[in-house]
Amino acid sequence: MATFKRYLAFQAMTLTFGIVGPIFLLLYFASQPDPTLKWAYWWGLVITTADVLVALWLTEQTITGTAEGPDDAQSLPTRIAERFPGLTQRS
Repeated sequence: MATFKRYLAFQAMTLTFGIVGPIFLLLYFASQPDPTLKWAYWWGLVITTADVLVALWLTEQTITGTAEGPDDAQSLPTRIAERFPGLTQRS
């Protein structure tokens, strides 16, 4: 269950940053049938799919390689920092 909660958190984050994908899909389906709006459908599909795949990848990256398993939420920031060494906190 902890893994699923972690996935939902990452999914919410990626959909927040990539909200343009669902907006394009909403634009396509809410408008009248128009062949010039096919780009909105395809780009919305691509961006939304990328959001889901990034959330799945982030979830997988935070739980693999740990002896404690996915329920060890205490070291999550440490594991993320180890996976992405270029990220540093600036003061």
